[in-house]
Amino acid sequence: MASPMNAKTIVILATLDTKGREAEYLREQIQKCGCQSLLLDTGVIGIPAARADISRAEVAEAGGIPLAGILEHPTRDVAAPVMAAGATRIVSRLVSEGKVHGVVSMGGTQGTTLSTKVMRSLPYGFPKVMVSTMASGNVAPWVDIKDITMMFSVTDILGLNPVSRKILANAAGAVCGMAQVEVQLERGGKPLIAATTVGITTRGVMKAVEVLEAAGYETIVFHAVGSGGRAMEEMMKEGIIGAVLDYSTIEVSNEMFRALLAGGPERLTTAGKLNIPQVLCPGAIEVMVFNEPETIPERFRARTMIRHSPQITDVRLNREEMAEVGREVARRLRYTAGDAVFLIPATGYDSYDVAGQDFYDPEADDAFVRELKAGLPPNIRLVERGTHIEDPVFAEEAARLLISLIEARHEKEARTSG
Repeated sequence: MASPMNAKTIVILATLDTKGREAEYLREQIQKCGCQSLLLDTGVIGIPAARADISRAEVAEAGGIPLAGILEHPTRDVAAPVMAAGATRIVSRLVSEGKVHGVVSMGGTQGTTLSTKVMRSLPYGFPKVMVSTMASGNVAPWVDIKDITMMFSVTDILGLNPVSRKILANAAGAVCGMAQVEVQLERGGKPLIAATTVGITTRGVMKAVEVLEAAGYETIVFHAVGSGGRAMEEMMKEGIIGAVLDYSTIEVSNEMFRALLAGGPERLTTAGKLNIPQVLCPGAIEVMVFNEPETIPERFRARTMIRHSPQITDVRLNREEMAEVGREVARRLRYTAGDAVFLIPATGYDSYDVAGQDFYDPEADDAFVRELKAGLPPNIRLVERGTHIEDPVFAEEAARLLISLIEARHEKEARTSG
């Protein structure tokens, strides 16, 4: 058990008018685990049933509207955004100052929405535990791309009983255990390199990672399923990732055609805006991903389909659509401030796009390259190779091109500082 002098501090987010007893119990369990607690009240209307360390008035003020102003028309639509903004501002400041080391909350739909909004603003690696009545279903709206641990409350969070006491005690143990872990999210001397992959480009990415790591670089690989690419770009913004091998850019085409692996409107723009060294490839960019065949939009149902798994069906983009993708990729890359390379494998973009296989369509791929080449900014070099994206020779070149960009950047910075 940690001593009081070096005990970690856990923020408890709770609406104390409805969850006061539960918050006090959670506070007691955190203290039993050897940590300190800081209770922040996000409630508005009722009388608090526990004493807050950070009052609802302080939270409302930090959110931009005095509590008295909220109480003039105390609707959830008015109050929730203000309290979420205030709690986010307060907790983020405490985290940046090193005064708190974990956050835990409990709630139903409203409490989960407010508390996870606060949690999503916090850095990767910072302990975040949400006990929620909603945690047995689709938690994507609350977790999104952050490392929030969702714990199903089983019972409604309305009073204490043998089940809720045990689950809240487990939550206290979880967040305190996370806060006391000694492993930190540290950055080494060389930039951490991100790479993107999907199942049908994996062999190429594995080879590229092998080359990068042999050269002394650490890598972090993201599954390009929509959330993966967005998480990667969020880590760029947080300064965790310093270079990127964007091998599998499928998330851009899936965003364009409203398919399953949509990476959002910012995908492929962040590295460029931040001037992060990048090498790009068109991994699986011709593939639209849907669930079962009946989920595929009518306009695509006459296409050749591949059942990737019982729940996943892939559809091939045609020549006109690939030309559109080429234009869109070029448009997004116009944000790129520094030098970059787009490396094209002329004989196929994934293991389905191979001569003799169902997705092989060199005319469609040529249309993509033609439009991409026409629209790329001059600082992005387009390199074409007469090989396949999963060929080890291609993957090795992609890795070495990125290393050369990183080293050139380092040399330039050294000359400037010298």
